Amino acid sequence: MSHSPLQVPIVQLDHAGDLPLPEYASDHASGVDLLAAVEEPLTLDPGERALVPSGVAMALPPGFEAQVRPRSGLAAKQGVTVLNTPGTIDADYRGEIKVILINLGAEPVTLARGDRMAQLVVAPVTRVAWEPRDDLDETARGGGGFGSTGVGSGV
Repeated sequence: MSHSPLQVPIVQLDHAGDLPLPEYASDHASGVDLLAAVEEPLTLDPGERALVPSGVAMALPPGFEAQVRPRSGLAAKQGVTVLNTPGTIDADYRGEIKVILINLGAEPVTLARGDRMAQLVVAPVTRVAWEPRDDLDETARGGGGFGSTGVGSGV
């Protein structure tokens, strides 16, 4: 199935003029890579967090959001992840996209200018209209949560 990509206006900010725009790393990637638009290398010690600029701002159309997600390689190999995963960018936000990174690893990690630090996935948003009720329909699960279905395969 072929379809046209969603057209999203983007601005490359002055402090990131030498960096490429976010792009997909492969033909079937779900998200584009956000690059670190840091002026100097940024070192995150274990347990340290930082708000890292991406150097871009965008104008999502109404009915869409962007989700900032960790990069699996950075998380698995170095313990660096996005603190508020997923970070949500609403359609009416026009400021610079910044990523809250945290180093959960055992060693300091240094990000250089242009390093891929997170991925950005654009997705449709469904808005709800609440229907107040006195009770809800019953299900087999009911109010069980937080591990109530177990952890094993049941075999």
